[in-house]
Amino acid sequence: MISSVRGEVLSVGLDHVVVEVGGVGLAVQATPSTLATLRRGEEVRLYTSLVVREDSLTLFGFADAEARELFGLLQTVSGIGPRLALAALAVLDPDKLRTALAEGNITVLTQVPGIGRKGAERLTLELRDKVTAAGGSAETTAAPAAGAVRAEVVEALTGLGFPAKQAEQAVEKVLAAGAADTTPAVLRAALSTLGRK
Repeated sequence: MISSVRGEVLSVGLDHVVVEVGGVGLAVQATPSTLATLRRGEEVRLYTSLVVREDSLTLFGFADAEARELFGLLQTVSGIGPRLALAALAVLDPDKLRTALAEGNITVLTQVPGIGRKGAERLTLELRDKVTAAGGSAETTAAPAAGAVRAEVVEALTGLGFPAKQAEQAVEKVLAAGAADTTPAVLRAALSTLGRK
């Protein structure tokens, strides 16, 4: 596994850069935002992911390790290959993508060419918990975690037969009070709120 490359930039194309490493020019696929920071003749270090296929070996490069990890995580979802994962990182920066996945924001995810509503739903379903756990500091994960808890509790309450609007209001009330922050705690508090009505 080639996890990073460092060397002189020989050329920058529309979708790739050629970096000379030990006398060998390596073509590295990258997002437009990463390519925009590179200049011919300058020294560069890219975090990379090597994708091996029957007929090709393709290097994908990223400005930081976080983007590379997100690239790998996206590909764990069936139907998402390296090209689609790179497209997602080209359209959405890692923080915005992480937040959209954690909050189940289908609208943001469908902005990526090649990802439709069903694909976006599959992404959020499979990666929601992994993304909130992988996010950096507690400050950056607090909002997505609250969004994920909100969605899970509303879904549980509607599954129990409460009207969606009533369930949403009860959950909002509990979250606003700040008494609970985990899914089970918010669910209990919301049920007791609904029971009093």
